[in-house]
Amino acid sequence: MKRLWRCLGLVVAVVTLTVALGALVPRPLWPPAAAAAPAATHRILVLKNPIHTDIAIPIDDAVRQRFRFLVDAGIPADSPEVRYIVFGWGGRAFYLETPTWSELKAVPMVKALTVDASVMHVEVAADIVKGPDIAGFDIGEERFAALLDFIDASFQRDPTGPTLVPGATYSRFDGFYEANGHFNALVGCNTWTAAALRIAGLRTGWWNPLPVSLGLSMRFYN
Repeated sequence: MKRLWRCLGLVVAVVTLTVALGALVPRPLWPPAAAAAPAATHRILVLKNPIHTDIAIPIDDAVRQRFRFLVDAGIPADSPEVRYIVFGWGGRAFYLETPTWSELKAVPMVKALTVDASVMHVEVAADIVKGPDIAGFDIGEERFAALLDFIDASFQRDPTGPTLVPGATYSRFDGFYEANGHFNALVGCNTWTAAALRIAGLRTGWWNPLPVSLGLSMRFYN
Protein backbone atom coordinates (compact mmCIF):
# COMPACT_ATOMS: atom_id res chain seq x y z
CA MET A 1 0.00 0.00 0.00
CA LYS A 2 2.83 2.39 0.83
CA ARG A 3 4.40 1.69 -2.56
CA LEU A 4 1.05 2.51 -4.25
CA TRP A 5 0.79 5.82 -2.42
CA ARG A 6 4.38 6.66 -3.34
CA CYS A 7 3.61 5.94 -7.00
CA LEU A 8 0.48 8.08 -6.87
CA GLY A 9 2.42 10.86 -5.19
CA LEU A 10 5.09 10.68 -7.89
CA VAL A 11 2.45 10.86 -10.63
CA VAL A 12 0.83 13.89 -9.01
CA ALA A 13 4.22 15.59 -8.65
CA VAL A 14 5.14 14.94 -12.29
CA VAL A 15 1.79 16.23 -13.54
CA THR A 16 2.01 19.33 -11.33
CA LEU A 17 5.56 20.05 -12.52
CA THR A 18 4.56 19.55 -16.18
CA VAL A 19 1.60 21.92 -15.88
CA ALA A 20 3.76 24.51 -14.10
CA LEU A 21 6.48 24.32 -16.74
CA GLY A 22 3.81 24.52 -19.41
CA ALA A 23 2.76 27.88 -18.00
CA LEU A 24 6.28 29.20 -17.32
CA VAL A 25 7.87 28.36 -20.68
CA PRO A 26 6.48 30.85 -23.22
CA ARG A 27 5.22 30.03 -26.68
CA PRO A 28 6.54 31.40 -28.94
CA LEU A 29 9.79 31.25 -27.01
CA TRP A 30 10.95 34.72 -28.08
CA PRO A 31 8.67 37.78 -28.17
CA PRO A 32 7.88 39.12 -31.65
CA ALA A 33 9.74 42.16 -32.84
CA ALA A 34 8.13 45.41 -31.72
CA ALA A 35 5.79 46.82 -34.35
CA ALA A 36 4.08 50.14 -34.78
CA ALA A 37 0.77 50.41 -32.98
CA PRO A 38 -2.08 49.38 -35.30
CA ALA A 39 -4.43 52.08 -36.50
CA ALA A 40 -7.45 50.15 -35.20
CA THR A 41 -7.73 47.54 -32.49
CA HIS A 42 -10.30 45.01 -31.37
CA ARG A 43 -10.55 44.09 -27.69
CA ILE A 44 -11.11 40.37 -27.30
CA LEU A 45 -11.97 38.76 -23.97
CA VAL A 46 -10.92 35.44 -22.46
CA LEU A 47 -13.56 34.04 -20.11
CA LYS A 48 -12.71 31.26 -17.69
CA ASN A 49 -14.21 29.01 -15.06
CA PRO A 50 -12.34 26.35 -13.04
CA ILE A 51 -12.00 23.95 -16.00
CA HIS A 52 -12.84 25.79 -19.23
CA THR A 53 -12.03 28.92 -21.25
CA ASP A 54 -13.90 30.73 -24.02
CA ILE A 55 -13.03 33.62 -26.33
CA ALA A 56 -15.47 36.52 -26.65
CA ILE A 57 -15.27 38.36 -29.97
CA PRO A 58 -16.58 41.95 -30.16
CA ILE A 59 -19.28 42.13 -32.78
CA ASP A 60 -19.58 44.49 -35.72
CA ASP A 61 -21.25 44.26 -39.12
CA ALA A 62 -18.38 42.28 -40.65
CA VAL A 63 -18.40 39.74 -37.79
CA ARG A 64 -22.18 39.42 -38.01
CA GLN A 65 -21.93 38.74 -41.72
CA ARG A 66 -19.14 36.20 -41.34
CA PHE A 67 -21.09 34.20 -38.76
CA ARG A 68 -24.48 34.70 -40.37
CA PHE A 69 -25.11 30.97 -40.08
CA LEU A 70 -25.75 31.50 -36.34
CA VAL A 71 -28.85 33.57 -37.09
CA ASP A 72 -30.04 30.92 -39.53
CA ALA A 73 -29.84 28.41 -36.64
CA GLY A 74 -31.87 30.66 -34.32
CA ILE A 75 -28.98 32.14 -32.31
CA PRO A 76 -29.78 35.91 -32.19
CA ALA A 77 -26.38 37.24 -33.28
CA ASP A 78 -28.16 39.99 -35.25
CA SER A 79 -29.92 41.41 -32.18
CA PRO A 80 -28.94 45.06 -31.51
CA GLU A 81 -28.31 44.21 -27.84
CA VAL A 82 -25.57 41.72 -28.71
CA ARG A 83 -22.02 42.96 -28.09
CA TYR A 84 -20.04 39.70 -28.23
CA ILE A 85 -20.10 36.27 -29.80
CA VAL A 86 -18.52 33.77 -27.40
CA PHE A 87 -16.75 30.72 -28.87
CA GLY A 88 -15.53 27.60 -27.10
CA TRP A 89 -14.20 24.26 -28.33
CA GLY A 90 -14.57 21.13 -26.25
CA GLY A 91 -15.31 17.43 -25.86
CA ARG A 92 -18.62 16.43 -27.41
CA ALA A 93 -19.95 14.10 -24.71
CA PHE A 94 -18.93 16.27 -21.77
CA TYR A 95 -20.13 19.52 -23.37
CA LEU A 96 -23.52 18.20 -24.48
CA GLU A 97 -24.33 16.05 -21.46
CA THR A 98 -23.04 18.24 -18.63
CA PRO A 99 -24.78 21.62 -18.69
CA THR A 100 -24.28 21.85 -14.89
CA TRP A 101 -22.00 20.06 -12.41
CA SER A 102 -25.02 18.39 -10.82
CA GLU A 103 -25.56 16.53 -14.11
CA LEU A 104 -22.04 15.08 -14.28
CA LYS A 105 -22.07 11.49 -15.55
CA ALA A 106 -19.40 8.79 -15.71
CA VAL A 107 -19.35 8.20 -19.48
CA PRO A 108 -18.75 11.85 -20.52
CA MET A 109 -16.03 12.12 -17.87
CA VAL A 110 -14.27 8.98 -19.14
CA LYS A 111 -14.44 10.26 -22.72
CA ALA A 112 -13.03 13.63 -21.62
CA LEU A 113 -10.07 11.86 -20.02
CA THR A 114 -9.45 9.59 -23.02
CA VAL A 115 -10.56 10.53 -26.55
CA ASP A 116 -13.78 12.16 -27.70
CA ALA A 117 -15.16 13.94 -30.73
CA SER A 118 -15.36 17.71 -30.43
CA VAL A 119 -17.96 20.45 -30.75
CA MET A 120 -18.00 24.22 -30.93
CA HIS A 121 -20.22 25.97 -28.40
CA VAL A 122 -21.39 29.41 -29.50
CA GLU A 123 -23.41 31.93 -27.54
CA VAL A 124 -24.16 35.62 -27.79
CA ALA A 125 -23.84 38.14 -24.98
CA ALA A 126 -24.58 41.76 -24.20
CA ASP A 127 -22.01 43.83 -22.32
CA ILE A 128 -19.69 41.57 -20.31
CA VAL A 129 -18.89 42.98 -16.89
CA LYS A 130 -15.22 42.99 -15.93
CA GLY A 131 -14.22 40.54 -13.22
CA PRO A 132 -11.41 38.27 -11.99
CA ASP A 133 -12.41 35.53 -14.47
CA ILE A 134 -12.27 37.85 -17.50
CA ALA A 135 -9.11 39.08 -19.25
CA GLY A 136 -9.05 41.56 -22.14
CA PHE A 137 -6.46 41.98 -24.91
CA ASP A 138 -6.23 44.53 -27.73
CA ILE A 139 -5.22 43.16 -31.13
CA GLY A 140 -4.84 44.83 -34.51
CA GLU A 141 -6.94 44.33 -37.61
CA GLU A 142 -4.62 41.78 -39.25
CA ARG A 143 -4.41 39.59 -36.15
CA PHE A 144 -8.14 39.92 -35.57
CA ALA A 145 -8.80 38.64 -39.09
CA ALA A 146 -6.43 35.72 -38.49
CA LEU A 147 -8.23 34.88 -35.24
CA LEU A 148 -11.60 34.86 -37.02
CA ASP A 149 -10.12 32.53 -39.66
CA PHE A 150 -8.91 30.15 -36.93
CA ILE A 151 -12.28 30.09 -35.20
CA ASP A 152 -14.15 29.64 -38.48
CA ALA A 153 -11.87 26.75 -39.48
CA SER A 154 -12.72 24.93 -36.23
CA PHE A 155 -16.27 24.25 -37.44
CA GLN A 156 -17.01 21.06 -39.34
CA ARG A 157 -18.90 21.74 -42.55
CA ASP A 158 -21.27 19.85 -44.77
CA PRO A 159 -22.43 21.10 -48.20
CA THR A 160 -24.83 23.58 -46.54
CA GLY A 161 -22.29 25.06 -44.09
CA PRO A 162 -21.30 24.47 -40.44
CA THR A 163 -22.96 21.34 -39.06
CA LEU A 164 -25.41 22.20 -36.28
CA VAL A 165 -25.99 19.63 -33.52
CA PRO A 166 -29.81 19.41 -33.56
CA GLY A 167 -31.56 20.22 -30.30
CA ALA A 168 -28.33 20.79 -28.35
CA THR A 169 -28.54 24.04 -26.42
CA TYR A 170 -28.29 25.45 -22.91
CA SER A 171 -30.59 28.42 -23.57
CA ARG A 172 -32.17 30.37 -26.44
CA PHE A 173 -28.93 32.34 -26.84
CA ASP A 174 -26.56 29.50 -27.73
CA GLY A 175 -26.00 26.40 -29.81
CA PHE A 176 -23.55 23.61 -30.63
CA TYR A 177 -21.83 22.69 -33.89
CA GLU A 178 -19.72 19.70 -34.84
CA ALA A 179 -16.04 20.67 -34.69
CA ASN A 180 -12.77 19.61 -36.25
CA GLY A 181 -10.24 17.72 -34.14
CA HIS A 182 -10.45 15.26 -31.27
CA PHE A 183 -10.59 16.12 -27.59
CA ASN A 184 -8.51 14.43 -24.90
CA ALA A 185 -6.92 15.24 -21.56
CA LEU A 186 -3.76 16.57 -23.24
CA VAL A 187 -5.36 18.50 -26.10
CA GLY A 188 -8.49 20.08 -24.69
CA CYS A 189 -10.56 23.21 -24.59
CA ASN A 190 -7.85 25.33 -23.00
CA THR A 191 -5.15 24.31 -25.46
CA TRP A 192 -7.59 25.32 -28.24
CA THR A 193 -8.01 28.73 -26.59
CA ALA A 194 -4.24 29.07 -26.25
CA ALA A 195 -3.72 28.23 -29.94
CA ALA A 196 -6.33 30.83 -30.91
CA LEU A 197 -4.62 33.46 -28.79
CA ARG A 198 -1.26 32.75 -30.40
CA ILE A 199 -2.87 33.19 -33.81
CA ALA A 200 -4.06 36.55 -32.47
CA GLY A 201 -0.43 37.53 -31.85
CA LEU A 202 -0.35 36.89 -28.10
CA ARG A 203 2.02 34.66 -26.15
CA THR A 204 0.85 31.76 -24.00
CA GLY A 205 2.54 29.03 -22.05
CA TRP A 206 3.99 26.14 -24.03
CA TRP A 207 1.21 23.79 -22.84
CA ASN A 208 -1.88 25.04 -21.02
CA PRO A 209 -4.36 22.26 -20.20
CA LEU A 210 -5.97 24.25 -17.37
CA PRO A 211 -7.46 27.76 -17.19
CA VAL A 212 -5.21 28.66 -14.26
CA SER A 213 -2.01 27.86 -16.18
CA LEU A 214 -3.25 29.69 -19.28
CA GLY A 215 -4.20 32.71 -17.19
CA LEU A 216 -0.80 32.80 -15.50
CA SER A 217 1.10 32.60 -18.77
CA MET A 218 -1.05 35.33 -20.33
CA ARG A 219 -0.27 37.64 -17.41
CA PHE A 220 3.44 36.80 -17.56
CA TYR A 221 3.98 37.38 -21.27
CA ASN A 222 1.40 39.92 -22.44
